Amino acid sequence: MSKDHITLTPGSGNVFLDLGFDPAEAEVMHLRALTAIQLEQHLKARGWTQVEAAKKLKVTQPRISRLVKGKWEDFSLDMLLTLAARAGLKPRLRLTAR
Repeated sequence: MSKDHITLTPGSGNVFLDLGFDPAEAEVMHLRALTAIQLEQHLKARGWTQVEAAKKLKVTQPRISRLVKGKWEDFSLDMLLTLAARAGLKPRLRLTAR
């Protein structure tokens, strides 16, 4: 296929919405993904091993491994926010009208 036949469609900023998920479900999935990414980056910046992170976050090392591998679907938003707070982050939720 040549470049002349490629059509680009701008995204909404939420890949889950763009993939056709229900808007409410897409928003929660987006929040979970963003929180997991921020948390993983924070753990990396701290230089914690998975064992150290598990102890500080009060979960098992395999749970940290799943988080680091991007398996955020294994974590509820509630759990991700709890882990973020335990890691020293200050999670905030702000609701706005569409």
